[in-house]
Amino acid sequence: MERRTTEPRPGWQQTVEEQGLVYPLTRYPDDSLRPYWDESAYYVFGLDEVEALEETVGELHAMSLAAAGHIVAEGRFADLGITDPRVVDAVTESWRRRDELPSLYGRFDLRYDGTGPAKLLEYNADTPTSLVEAASPQWFWMEERFPGADQWNSLHERLVDAWRKQSALLPPGGSPLYFAHTAGDECGEDLMTVAYLKETAEQAGLETDWLSMEEIGWDRLSGRFVDNRLRFIRSIFKLYPWEWLTTDRFAGHVLDTLDNGGGTGSTLWIEPAWKMLLSNKALLAILWELNPGHPNLLPAHLDGPRELADTTGWVAKPLLGREGAGVTVHEPGTAPALRDEPCCYQQLAPLPDFDGNRVVLGTWVVENEAAGLGIRESSGLVTDTYARFLPHVIL
Repeated sequence: MERRTTEPRPGWQQTVEEQGLVYPLTRYPDDSLRPYWDESAYYVFGLDEVEALEETVGELHAMSLAAAGHIVAEGRFADLGITDPRVVDAVTESWRRRDELPSLYGRFDLRYDGTGPAKLLEYNADTPTSLVEAASPQWFWMEERFPGADQWNSLHERLVDAWRKQSALLPPGGSPLYFAHTAGDECGEDLMTVAYLKETAEQAGLETDWLSMEEIGWDRLSGRFVDNRLRFIRSIFKLYPWEWLTTDRFAGHVLDTLDNGGGTGSTLWIEPAWKMLLSNKALLAILWELNPGHPNLLPAHLDGPRELADTTGWVAKPLLGREGAGVTVHEPGTAPALRDEPCCYQQLAPLPDFDGNRVVLGTWVVENEAAGLGIRESSGLVTDTYARFLPHVIL
């Protein structure tokens, strides 16, 4: 693994926008715009590194599924902050029928510097973003800058194939598969992620439509969700976290009409409800409890930093959150004060420093298989909304 600098292509911004990345710049607090897509540098990997990382991702995914099964079997939902009995029942039934429910993708964030085993930082298997840039613009960048080279990137083909194989799990009746994002998305990332996934479903031969979450209506007479043309919504992919879906004003209707694969409900939501188990930071502590000392895991606890306070330091992560929100970093010797909100306390493993840039690997899983890599850099220890995306190549 090596970071190399290079000159960006002339007209790079227009190029990546035409390839689907409509948010190539990030607005900073001083109102300046700086590149989010950053091709002034790139990362180089050896094939042996990528093959080892693929094996790691496959093992982490299998361990995560086993941990989800443990949570359900042992009734440990409270450790994840899931206390509503109706939500517990919905997730339990979703897990029991998981083979009957479409489940598409997820992203592991890993700490890796090229010299030791990769370490799991977190897993987002419900609403992961940075997909468009990983699947499309960085592939075309490689073809232009390094023709004949390779990249850890089979995302597009695997997504299309996943929709094709799982189309039989969608409700019959000819209604479209809807794709929904929240209108509160200001930068366009959620919109374009949903648009890209919609395109992959269409390439798999599915009939699709889209709308914002805010446009979803409720028909009181039939007791069903409808679109903005009053058509029943039988199946819908939502880039909208389950913790919001089960707590907002329509939560009761969601649970009342939830299709968990048994054919008795009216709306099938993708990703399925059991993905709540994998996108909760409590998973990190449960993984460590079930697999203590595993080379790809960091020690993590739910009741406080324990021994981490005096040894390595720790990072406090809210159980739910996106893009580093609420994450705090604590050096060794810091008083082990607990946060007011439920957190996972994970061993501090500072992100690798490449020429002053802190890097995290976002490794993708599509339908249970490792499928690609997206790299983000930040200036600090927490990968936040000001992170930059850099392409990579296998040489």
